[in-house]
Amino acid sequence: MSVTALQVKELRDLTGVGMMDCKKALAETNGDMEAAVDWLRTRGLAKAAKKAGRVAAEGLVGALIEGTRGAIVEVNSETDFVGRNEQFQSIVANVSKLALDAGGDVAKLSEMPYPGTGRSVSAELTDAIAKIGENMNLRRTASIEVKDGVVASYVHNTVKPGMGKLGVIVGLESTGDKAVLAALGKQLAMHIANTSPLSVSPDDIDQTVVARERAIFAEQARESGKPAEIIDKMVEGRVRKFYEEVTLLAQIFVIDGETKVGDVVKNTEKDAGAPIRVTGFVRYALGDGIEKTETDFAAEVAATAGVR
Repeated sequence: MSVTALQVKELRDLTGVGMMDCKKALAETNGDMEAAVDWLRTRGLAKAAKKAGRVAAEGLVGALIEGTRGAIVEVNSETDFVGRNEQFQSIVANVSKLALDAGGDVAKLSEMPYPGTGRSVSAELTDAIAKIGENMNLRRTASIEVKDGVVASYVHNTVKPGMGKLGVIVGLESTGDKAVLAALGKQLAMHIANTSPLSVSPDDIDQTVVARERAIFAEQARESGKPAEIIDKMVEGRVRKFYEEVTLLAQIFVIDGETKVGDVVKNTEKDAGAPIRVTGFVRYALGDGIEKTETDFAAEVAATAGVR
């Protein structure tokens, strides 16, 4: 198949690899973008896809904590300008509060009664679209609740308390001192915002992700020409390192730059006076994973002007 310049540009944006290598990778994988990224990684040309390069949504992420439960939402708009609109911010604040009772179900949240209007959340967004003149969308929501302990949050690039471009909620189960737990939770949320781990521990990581990484490691190891038993050990070593890089408790704590997060949690148990378990976390980066809509600007102008 023929590879387009737009595909080459997208792959280059994702990986930072030169255009000729990107073109070759796409040709070798029949234009499959994900497979092309893996092809480049297998050859040591790209460490990982830079997913942020695909982001094309604006709006706000809202996070709210109430007692032992917390919720997070993402409400999208077409432009960053709307994210600074007071009506839009009010909608995000109200939807964040409603999300506490939605249990992470975005469809349920969409149909919940919006306060003071007699309309549903989705109907309120439709009304706001008509008033503000820009498309909006309740994209996703999640919640965390603990029986005893705290749920903490952190919002980065805030435009108002609890609203910004990136949000994290994290749950800590413990009978210990709540002030100590809240301080640790806030630091963990900041760490998660910075490092974007895939899971709390190796036990709860998506195994399809692990299988993909293992396949890449195996292909790289085979190219070394070493015996099969050595290759197996090399792959297992790389998988262990992968776990250390992407699971929260195995990561190095960004606050001090030297202690593993799991050890930080363990050390805090002394001050809290009880064991602490990280039950889970949710990290929303605004627009993460939404594909850009590429347009031919010259063609668009010509079409507007009636030029053929």
